[in-house]
Amino acid sequence: MNDSLTWKDILSQEKKKYFFDIINYIRKERLKKIICPSSKDIFNAFSLTPFNAIKVVIVGQDPYFLDNQAHGLAFSVPKHEDIPPSLRNIYKELNSDFKKNYMFNHGCLENWAKQGVFLLNTILTVELGKPKSHNHIGWEIFTNKVIYYISTYKKSIIFLLWGNDAQRKHNLIDTNKHYILKSSHPSPLSAHRSFLGCKHFSKTNKILMECKKKEINWFDI
Repeated sequence: MNDSLTWKDILSQEKKKYFFDIINYIRKERLKKIICPSSKDIFNAFSLTPFNAIKVVIVGQDPYFLDNQAHGLAFSVPKHEDIPPSLRNIYKELNSDFKKNYMFNHGCLENWAKQGVFLLNTILTVELGKPKSHNHIGWEIFTNKVIYYISTYKKSIIFLLWGNDAQRKHNLIDTNKHYILKSSHPSPLSAHRSFLGCKHFSKTNKILMECKKKEINWFDI
């Protein structure tokens, strides 16, 4: 593991045709459609969680597709937006896990990101009102490489894979070096299967303590 590596060092390896094709596609789409999130927010997860600060990776899917919700962090929305149903279930499980009754008054997870929780969507953009509309443009080539690089250059990272899409990333992760916790997706359609009751937040902190790393304050929202 090299603690001096930065995202710039890592992602310079992805300055390839497929990546520039993605960026050019989005640029052209923005001329005639509303694309979420805004250009300045697409890579927020990378800005808020430096490569050398990553402790936990939470893998999401594509961004929220309603106006003003997506801001570049998986499961998160800006403070002034309503808390989406999946995030409500995340908060529900968090309270249950720690036997608390904390009242979450917004859905912005930037403070998690700043503590080392890398909130990575596997698709980084979406057309307004059209879920999964950018699933075909090449983002997963990029985000799969991101997961692979984290696995390769880091050690003792805890990957939280919620739902089938996230769990398909399992083979990108070296399980001899890292920890993987799996459950169903926190969506209301599937949270009851295994997400609610999974205790991933306390389990993550226990692993961090065993690795002599600072725990995540999950209630610092």
